[in-house]
Amino acid sequence: MLNNISLGRYYPAHSFLHDTDPRVKTILYFVYLVAIFMIKEPVSVAVLAGIIILQLILGKITPGILWSTVKPMIPLALFIFLINVFTIKEGNVLFSWKIITITGYGLGRAAIMSVRLIFLIISTSILLTLTTTPLKMSDALESLFAPLQIIKVPVHEMAMMMSIALRFIPTLAAETDKIMKAQQSRGADYDTGSFIKKIKGYITVLIPLFVSSFRRADELAVAMDARCYSGGKGRTKLNPLKLTLKDVLAGIVFALLAVLVVVIDFTLR
Repeated sequence: MLNNISLGRYYPAHSFLHDTDPRVKTILYFVYLVAIFMIKEPVSVAVLAGIIILQLILGKITPGILWSTVKPMIPLALFIFLINVFTIKEGNVLFSWKIITITGYGLGRAAIMSVRLIFLIISTSILLTLTTTPLKMSDALESLFAPLQIIKVPVHEMAMMMSIALRFIPTLAAETDKIMKAQQSRGADYDTGSFIKKIKGYITVLIPLFVSSFRRADELAVAMDARCYSGGKGRTKLNPLKLTLKDVLAGIVFALLAVLVVVIDFTLR
């Protein structure tokens, strides 16, 4: 069900990654984002998988939470796999029928492209949403982009919007699930019929979802206004972020591991 999606949700636990400074985790996320899109060799993919498993252990992320994070992206990963299999014509031909040609190289590239997407979702969840509260994420983004304030960029407001957007992903998923169940109880059918009929059926979900989203946005604005929120100027923090030696060492070690993956990949090419 949509309300079981864990993307955007904070997973409360006491672990090494939960206690790591969110600024370090944000920087590491972008480092691993680059590494994920640079690797092409199966060996480097396997090494990166081992590093991600280590992060799962350090974050105390259970298999159930991991599965609920990855499950919604499996159809997209499968679609990317099929597109690459049928469009890449290089390498030894394994199967050919009319306009369909499947090669060994195409299968390998398609698998790596799909795995990249899965790695990206898992890294986003481990380093950002599952182990970092929205408030800490907002503070981390505000701190990292603070130099942009020199050129009058509203850093605090941008960080606040990003953290609110992440926070409302599971809320909107739960709202969508509730609307779909309500419509199905009234006779709506989303599983049968032609593609056009299914699209028309989902309109009965989208319209109430948009109305609900605008209502929630208005309620949030009223709540922030009632608490005299007026932006980041002059604001203080109850629990300011503090960078410790442990955070620095963790950032250096995991960054070096990402560099190692990229070096292995380029060596094997």
